[in-house]
Amino acid sequence: MKKLIALYIAFSLLFLAACSGNSSKSEQKGDKLIVTTTISQIADAAMNIGGDKVEVQSLMGPGTDPHLYKATQGDISKLQRADVIFYNGLHLEGKMLGVLEKMNKDKPTYAIGDSIKKENLLSHVNDSTAVDPHIWFDIDLWKRALEEVEKGLIKADPDNKDFYEKNAEAYFNKLEELKTFALKEMAKIPTEQRVLVTAHDAFGYFGAAYDMEVMGLQGLSTDSEYGLGDVQSLVNTLVTRNIKAVFIESSISDRSINAVIEGAKKKGHVVKVGGELFSDAMGEEGTEEGTYIGMYKHNLKTIVEALR
Repeated sequence: MKKLIALYIAFSLLFLAACSGNSSKSEQKGDKLIVTTTISQIADAAMNIGGDKVEVQSLMGPGTDPHLYKATQGDISKLQRADVIFYNGLHLEGKMLGVLEKMNKDKPTYAIGDSIKKENLLSHVNDSTAVDPHIWFDIDLWKRALEEVEKGLIKADPDNKDFYEKNAEAYFNKLEELKTFALKEMAKIPTEQRVLVTAHDAFGYFGAAYDMEVMGLQGLSTDSEYGLGDVQSLVNTLVTRNIKAVFIESSISDRSINAVIEGAKKKGHVVKVGGELFSDAMGEEGTEEGTYIGMYKHNLKTIVEALR
């Protein structure tokens, strides 16, 4: 009789466990949804949309170059611990692609850039097969990509659907305000002076959005090589067009740009550093530049002050 009672209790416990398995992840764990992102631009959006329902961790912090970044053992642990993973895609995180594709087999993993239609993506001027992954510099495209973050959070935690939708709407409204502000600021630069020269081609979408010509010494990825001929070609352009300012990037060595400045100087043309821009990474956590909107405004201010 005792054995029958024990079996009945064990069966009941298994039944209850099976029923509880149908509840949402939040209800099972009784805590926040764990979100892991590759770049901090996505992490910032996930925090804005997820609010106090999520715990967000970004693998790549300030000054990190995502083109060359390789996952550490600590990163693997963060990815394994996550309930949902978001990354940019479009080969931005080229060295991590294998790891991210493997994670996609085990848990929801979203390459948010893949949601953008191909006709809206830019390619390298000399290589039509190389897609520009720096989509966060076009606010309209970035909003479209971030809809995947909203959808991903809702799918992982459907009980809080209304909460995520409300937060996403509020955040997207702020991005619309940022777009209006950006158009107003960039209009301060005379058309003939709208030339942005940086270390690599990270600002193509920015240039397209604000009618600005963009020149980078390296290609779309910092993994691409540049040589003396590339430096000399850019120097000649600066001299011929009387371009007076170039910009360094927070996540890339300034060695290449300094070579361009020195090359121009030898030709009797003085070029100044217009300032430091955030391209592939944002600023320090806890600062204004450590948010997407703050980073974008910093870049606008730096570019406008140097070129107007």
